[in-house]
Amino acid sequence: MSAEGGTRAVVAALCANLGIAVSKFVAFLFTGSSSLLAESVHSVADSGNQVLLLLGGRRAQRHATPAHPFGYARDRYIYAFIVSVVLFSVGGLFALYEGVHKVREALGGDAGITSPAWAIGVLLVAVLLEGYSFRTAIHESNRTRGDCSWVDFVRRAKAPELPVVLLEDFGALIGLGFALVGVVLAVVTGNAVWDGAGTLAIGALLVTIAAVLAVETKSLLVGEAANPEALRRIGQALLADGAVERIIHMRTMHLGPDELLVAAKIAVRHDDTAAEVARAIDAAEARIREAVPIARVIYLEPDVWSARKASSGSLSTT
Repeated sequence: MSAEGGTRAVVAALCANLGIAVSKFVAFLFTGSSSLLAESVHSVADSGNQVLLLLGGRRAQRHATPAHPFGYARDRYIYAFIVSVVLFSVGGLFALYEGVHKVREALGGDAGITSPAWAIGVLLVAVLLEGYSFRTAIHESNRTRGDCSWVDFVRRAKAPELPVVLLEDFGALIGLGFALVGVVLAVVTGNAVWDGAGTLAIGALLVTIAAVLAVETKSLLVGEAANPEALRRIGQALLADGAVERIIHMRTMHLGPDELLVAAKIAVRHDDTAAEVARAIDAAEARIREAVPIARVIYLEPDVWSARKASSGSLSTT
């Protein structure tokens, strides 16, 4: 997944959410709708999240240092995890609190929504803007998604920006639907409880999306292996030369979305000289980098094959 594609989607989402947040808040001031207030805070949280994603992408470009010899690529994962926390706390929990507060007020005789035309008009405009942002995220995702489903794409993508924007925009569109239903029912029935119910639905939705994002980015932070296709290509590259007899065991880990660590113990011929082994390792590293360009950190340990040594490590590919 290209960083440029993720950046385009994040910038589109940021521009859309800034405009949406202002319009929703103005509409809330005219209408007093708790659904609109929850959606305003949601859009503000989303705007902050997109700034965090851009900041994480920029910080990830820093060069490696003696204290951080593998670089800072994982900053993109850290900031994506922070996004999930912000979405949960600022967006989801606030909407749940506001929804409970609105329902209690309605049950106590609150007059409900004033100037409903403002509320409905702003929500419809917000749907159009969020739809534009969502369409951009889908277009950029399709460049690298391939044949996998959207669920698999969100779960397996190593670059966090597009899955985050996809889920945020999808949640925003569903949340706008909840807000529209709540506002319309509150106006039609004259009962503001429906507005509070829409707000509660928005809060539950945001908490759910935040939980999904937290689980997926936590997995990336802990360290995920290369995908099966990349493992297959690495294995083929290692064994393409007869100088490497077999792979005793191999482990991979993403240091960042576009940087892969490969560590393998390989079996070489027992009668090879040190110079021949060194040439075989250099050639194997070159083949791996050609087959999987993001494999930038490669450690190959030569050894002589034995069943005992193979059992001491996990054999990822042969």
